[in-house]
Amino acid sequence: QVQLVESGGGLVQPGGSLRLSCAASGRTISTYAMGWFRQAPGKEREIVAAISCSSIVTYYKDSVKGRFTISRDNAKKTVYLQMNSMKPEDTAVYYCAADRLGRCVARTDKEEYAYWGQGTQVTVSS
Repeated sequence: QVQLVESGGGLVQPGGSLRLSCAASGRTISTYAMGWFRQAPGKEREIVAAISCSSIVTYYKDSVKGRFTISRDNAKKTVYLQMNSMKPEDTAVYYCAADRLGRCVARTDKEEYAYWGQGTQVTVSS
């Protein structure tokens, strides 16, 4: 069992930066692929970025490539999402998610993830 808690959301101006953190408790996360998703009002929850267990493989949604960076520190049981050059369309609730135990491939389908945090609001506005 893994419990996830996101932090670091808030209000930022266009062009600004935020760093989201996802702290896990319970099992070590080293044997779980991890992902960041987001959900804007009236829209489906979508993948933003995903990372394999060993950080060798990462995935990014096209619209965030070159602006966002996912990383993980397995010793600290924490996953990060560094968001730079932010745009109003990045406004959403951001969720951290863990795949099932022992599944290390970075996946993009939200249905594949077993554990979810409560989400943190990110608002990009001037």
